[in-house]
Formats: sequence, structure tokens, C-alpha cells
Amino acid sequence: MKINLQCLHFKASPHLKIFVDEKVGKLATINGKIISADVTLFSEDGKNTNPANCEIRLVIPGYDDFVKKKAESFEAAIADAVDALQKILRRKKDKK
Repeated sequence: MKINLQCLHFKASPHLKIFVDEKVGKLATINGKIISADVTLFSEDGKNTNPANCEIRLVIPGYDDFVKKKAESFEAAIADAVDALQKILRRKKDKK
């Protein structure tokens, strides 16, 4: 599985890149057909109390899964998004 990380209006630290690779890489154990994961991180203006946003789009043959989460930090937003995708993938796996 290929992981594409895009950070809007900031440069990701090496620690953040490793964190994304570890968390999103776990999704491949649930569904081995995942081609790639597009991870987009961005921060909103000071208008919102939850400035860190994470969007993850999984490219899977036949369908794509998309999740968007907000949190106080990018690490928390990534973890929330991965947890949501794990639930989606497990639910689809159980239906089959």
C-alpha cells in the first residue's frame, strides 16, 4: 500500500511522517486490497476550537472510503480517522 501525505500550508516533521506511516499502515492488515491511502492534513483559521484536520481516502478496487476528522492535534486527528476507517473496513469484511 502506498501512502501519500499532503500537508497544506505547513511542512510535516519527520516524526509526523513516521506516525502517519505507522497508523495508516495498520489498515493494510485488515484489507490487503488497498492500493493507496491519500492523507491530507490542514489547519483551519482561529475560528474553530479544533484547528487540526485530517482527511484520509483509501483507494480500493470497486470503491473508495473517505473519512474526515478534527482534533486538537494532528496526531489525535490521524488516530481518530484511522479508528473510523478500521471500523468501516471490519464492517465490510464481516458482511462478506
